[in-house]
Amino acid sequence: MGVKKTNAMRILEGMKIPYEAHEYEDDGEHALAKGAASLTAEKLGQDPEAVFKTIVMRTETKEVVVFCQSALHEINLKKARTACGAKEVTPVKPEELLSLTGYVRGGCSPLGMKKQYRTFIDETALLLDKVFVSAGVRGMQIELKPEDLVRACNATTLDLVLE
Repeated sequence: MGVKKTNAMRILEGMKIPYEAHEYEDDGEHALAKGAASLTAEKLGQDPEAVFKTIVMRTETKEVVVFCQSALHEINLKKARTACGAKEVTPVKPEELLSLTGYVRGGCSPLGMKKQYRTFIDETALLLDKVFVSAGVRGMQIELKPEDLVRACNATTLDLVLE
């Protein structure tokens, strides 16, 4: 039995971008408490630095923006505001995530959202040979080259790390 294809995987295949899908045991616990992405890294047997969480935020003008950050770091909100030219950025409410992105918390991929939102990926990704992002469902991650992720998301890379 093969891995069920997700939108994110279909997008990568359509762009002829190589990737590898990895399934892991998902317990359905996706509290905003720190550590969900680190736990995923542990389940995959990967360095948490290479596992990127997808954070969907909204600016004061109601623009939805997407940030990808390593499991090792928190997003610097000041840098996030500067990146998207906003006075304020706040995480979207979990109950809004599905209607905005087509994804649920814990299975939100930066690829294949309902709309193409502006996407920002922490530049530390470019220092790695490979990165992991959600495949768009809980319990599955996509492994790919960071530059391919940036291209597939039409993303901007910049420093988003909270020091």
